[in-house]
Amino acid sequence: MAMVDITSKPEIFREATATGIIKLRPQTLELIRRNKVAKGDPIYAAKLAGIQASKKTSTLIPMCHQLQLTNASINVRVLKDYALEVTATVRTKAQTGVEMEALVATTVGLLTIWDMVKQYEKDAEGQYPKTAIEKIYVIRKVKENGKKKKR
Repeated sequence: MAMVDITSKPEIFREATATGIIKLRPQTLELIRRNKVAKGDPIYAAKLAGIQASKKTSTLIPMCHQLQLTNASINVRVLKDYALEVTATVRTKAQTGVEMEALVATTVGLLTIWDMVKQYEKDAEGQYPKTAIEKIYVIRKVKENGKKKKR
């Protein structure tokens, strides 16, 4: 087992954007909109957590290279009345891409939202029948001079 050897590859600009959604009860989304979540603002926390996670990717995923990120940004938006969408864009000038950093940032942002609102999502038995994290994927990848690959 070994990491991929990127020694001979040149450092070039790279960017990746990943997205995912968390389905929530409409009542929970209303609490978020009204800033009434007991733990604080889940959207703000998700943005912070996602940025922090992007910087820790190589410690979480064993074969990922440690990268010096030049930018990480997280956007959270409401999708109708049933979900929040987290989108992360990560940039670097490196020898390998930042798709995993974007995916980790998105996933941790979604998990942070779940953690902050879980008390409102539980049913009478303490289960989460409506809550789900779904559709996490890379929506865009940029390498070097703006060449784009779409999923």
